[in-house]
Amino acid sequence: MSNFGFTDLRLVHPYEPSFREARSAVGAAAVLASAREYGSVAEAVADCTLVVGTTSSARRELQHPLRRLDAGAKIIHKKIAQGQRRSPRRAAILFGSEKRGLANDDLSHCHWLMRIPTREEHGSMNLGQAVAICLYELARSGKPAKAVEKIKAASAGDLERVTALMVEALRASGYLGSRPVVSAEEKTRRMVRRLNFSEGDAEFWMGVLRKMLWKMGGSGDRRDRT
Repeated sequence: MSNFGFTDLRLVHPYEPSFREARSAVGAAAVLASAREYGSVAEAVADCTLVVGTTSSARRELQHPLRRLDAGAKIIHKKIAQGQRRSPRRAAILFGSEKRGLANDDLSHCHWLMRIPTREEHGSMNLGQAVAICLYELARSGKPAKAVEKIKAASAGDLERVTALMVEALRASGYLGSRPVVSAEEKTRRMVRRLNFSEGDAEFWMGVLRKMLWKMGGSGDRRDRT
């Protein structure tokens, strides 16, 4: 829970020895210290407007709509987003014991069920792993992708300067040999444009090529000689 930013842990009749021992979990002390214990599922989810149960759905007859985790996570976020500041909506994800899962009485408190798309031959999962996968999906689908920083593309003039310096470096290194300069220049120009340089990329490569030319005794840029 702490890994994925969830802090409201509610437990119904937890196995006391294990629960107390778990309070020493590294990095999760705050979540465990604030965990609340309840005598029934009804009490634990009383203030929630959406209760979603989890199941592997293997070998049992279900009386609820069953959704895959990815689809269910989107619905959960949509329902929560419909709430208002004065009346926020809370959603509960209900997990059963590792051996038996959720009992029918537990499921009766759920609006619908959700499952991780495991293979049919091996649908049951370790409880901790199942919780982690579900919370990861909720965290992933709930946060809009950060706006990608707009990178200014290199101008045609900058690309032409990179091209000219590159051709000069190829000539100075002896790579061009007897190849026609015009043909080499055209190929280099097309290659430089395929690289989709940003303004920063173009500036970087102009600096590199100028330094190379200076080292090889070409013209380069006197500004790089200091």
